[in-house]
Amino acid sequence: MKFTVHEIASSIGAKFFGDPKIKVSSVAEPKLASKSDMALAINPKYLNDLKDTSAECALLSEGNDWTEYDLRAAIIASRPRFAMSTISSMLDKGQNYKPGIHSSSIIDPSAKVGKNVLIGEMVVISSNVKIGDNSIIGPQCYIGSNTILGDNCYLREGVKIGSDALIGDRFVAQPSAIIGADGFSFVTENSSAVEELRADLNKSTIDKTDSQIWHRIHSLAGVIIGNDVEIGANTCIDRGTVRPTFIGDGVKADNLSQIGHNVQIGNNTLICAQVGIAGSAIIGNNVVLGGHSGISDNIFVGDNVITGGATKVLSNIPAGRVMLGYPAMKMDTQLEVYRNLRKLPRLVKDFEKLKKAVFKSTKID
Repeated sequence: MKFTVHEIASSIGAKFFGDPKIKVSSVAEPKLASKSDMALAINPKYLNDLKDTSAECALLSEGNDWTEYDLRAAIIASRPRFAMSTISSMLDKGQNYKPGIHSSSIIDPSAKVGKNVLIGEMVVISSNVKIGDNSIIGPQCYIGSNTILGDNCYLREGVKIGSDALIGDRFVAQPSAIIGADGFSFVTENSSAVEELRADLNKSTIDKTDSQIWHRIHSLAGVIIGNDVEIGANTCIDRGTVRPTFIGDGVKADNLSQIGHNVQIGNNTLICAQVGIAGSAIIGNNVVLGGHSGISDNIFVGDNVITGGATKVLSNIPAGRVMLGYPAMKMDTQLEVYRNLRKLPRLVKDFEKLKKAVFKSTKID
């Protein structure tokens, strides 16, 4: 599908210049753009590439003069990266799934499928499932019994949703995401070495050899997911033990993240790639967890907290903190520690020189 410069500018509330009738079907970096693309030059480093682009129009930031380049039109956005959310949505061609319900899909007679729902090849929909209107269920997806999926949901290939999940509208799950796996919860008949160590963190050795058998604590509750939630590829969300795992409205989780049993996550929280959130942790609203962050079990992370990449959170964090490092510290403290750490080799050399000088002085006396 193609859109005119005028249509795109109107959709994002931006100014346009030049020929408003030029049509584009996609976007690309200036060097890679074809005649039917809109060149993206919202980053200053791409501006010079506009001189050699094949594109006839470009998306620019405010303050740039489009007439300096051999363009027939331009869109000037005050916040071009935000504008890209609308533009990319307009130009997204999707996965070209065939409309309708594929003959190879298996749908239990008790399931209720809404209006205008696409169900792809080899999909399995279990008993008492409800799927909202205008949803897309991609190839090889599985939806467990008693699960409810809201309107306008989009499951990419191979998504697996277990039983008893309650999912809101406009849910997006990328390929091979798993919702509702059993939680990782095991216990020994008698107190284990792990429990003793947790009770006394000053221990550095274990007094006994622990050869007990681990017994599963079964996951009896489901998963509740709010509206406008997106889950990345190969991300896993465990079902709760006796209360549902809860994901609030607007949460976005990147690929390869793990959300443990009983976890509660507030609204509009951003979870970057490879984040691990252990069981029963509580995450507030508008939190940003940087890639590879780890959240320990049974702790609280307050609203508007930001963790830098690879931060390991081992204790509660008050609202509004910016954290970094292992263990997590306030970012300014962690950076100061790091700067001092870099000075250690020089300090050791200075100490050795001082020690030699003192030793010689003492020997002479």
